[in-house]
Amino acid sequence: MKSPLITDELAKVAQRVIWVESSEEAVADPVQLVAYAMTYGTHEDMKVIRRYFSDDELREYLAQARSGIFDARSWAYWHLKLDRYPPPPLPTRVFR
Repeated sequence: MKSPLITDELAKVAQRVIWVESSEEAVADPVQLVAYAMTYGTHEDMKVIRRYFSDDELREYLAQARSGIFDARSWAYWHLKLDRYPPPPLPTRVFR
């Protein structure tokens, strides 16, 4: 999992979609950043994300998504958009 260099435009997206962390922290965890952007980002946010991450990376991060971030609509949309339809069940939290 690569962490891209933080740029002004990527930092702005990170601030908008992950408001509880600094931009640097958000960009350091691309799985979480991509999941939040896919769920809460605008079309413009996703244009920025797609400049920094390839479709293969987006598929990989989608497969590693943590529970509690995606809603059903975003989950289905991004699986369809990235040629992974039908989508698997949404990630769930496991308590032990």
